[in-house]
Amino acid sequence: MVRRNKPKQLSGAELERFLQAAEGLHRSIVDPLISPQCDHYRSMQTLHEALLQTVREVTGKEVAFIRWNSTGPAKMS
Repeated sequence: MVRRNKPKQLSGAELERFLQAAEGLHRSIVDPLISPQCDHYRSMQTLHEALLQTVREVTGKEVAFIRWNSTGPAKMS
């Protein structure tokens, strides 16, 4: 049986699929308009921070689908 070394990073196509999936998850987290005082909102914020951190670690740069302004993150069209 031949063992091959697995790549140490995602290929271009894999990275693009990862970013598309991350953007979809980002939108599903930020689209619901719920009260910031509820448990669901706080849990979703925790998940969102983990998502953004993971995308930064995998890509080595800020996520392209987030645009910051004076009020916080804004959705890209």
